[in-house]
Amino acid sequence: MTSAHPIGIDFGGTGIKAAAVDLKAGDFASDREKIQTPKPATPAAVSEVFAELVGRFPKSDSPVGVTVPGVVRHGVVHSAANIDPTWIGADADAIFTEALGREVHVVNDADAAGLAEVEFGAAKGQRGLVIVTTLGTGIGSALIHNGILVPNSELGHLEIDGHDAESRAANSTRENEGLSYPVWAERLTTYYRTVERLFSPELIVVGGGVSKSFDQFGPLIDITTPIVPATLRNKAGIIGAALVSSRAGD
Repeated sequence: MTSAHPIGIDFGGTGIKAAAVDLKAGDFASDREKIQTPKPATPAAVSEVFAELVGRFPKSDSPVGVTVPGVVRHGVVHSAANIDPTWIGADADAIFTEALGREVHVVNDADAAGLAEVEFGAAKGQRGLVIVTTLGTGIGSALIHNGILVPNSELGHLEIDGHDAESRAANSTRENEGLSYPVWAERLTTYYRTVERLFSPELIVVGGGVSKSFDQFGPLIDITTPIVPATLRNKAGIIGAALVSSRAGD
């Protein structure tokens, strides 16, 4: 690893992971480092963890990108799923830049994963509108048109049949209700049909940990739009965050 590589940090509700990223190869340029998310995950506590993580890499002034599980506009956090509510209204870009003494840029976690899949993963080379969805505790989403991100889409919160979509179709719901893959695929069909009717995408990419089992449910999703599993898996957030940090000055 050289000091020129940007660092991506994936800030989640249970763990904070970081790696240096080779943006030519679209892969990690170092081993991944991980520290448990502090409780409570306040800005001050998280900044300390970030400083410890970044300190494990060679000294550098290269930029740092950070994913946050919430809505982010101009570096300011506007929602706080699975992190401390004191993040709401916090200028995360400024907080982390001061804490680390180097340029830091924050992005929604699903948006970061989506950018990585378009640049290096399952949607590489795809023109037009790509929608990347992450099926996990909820449903995260990223809209990318010709490589340009439309941020904070939050398509997991579409209202479908009187329900918040992710309350019926997230992977956590499948697990909590003991749904078989065929039954879950019926719910996903309802969800993705709504998405394709509203947005007419060229491609839908399915991410999240369950994407490794895509062959058990993906072929059962009955929609017109091509739908494929993500390929970067748990690397996508870190790679996407580093990508965002490298483009911030463009």
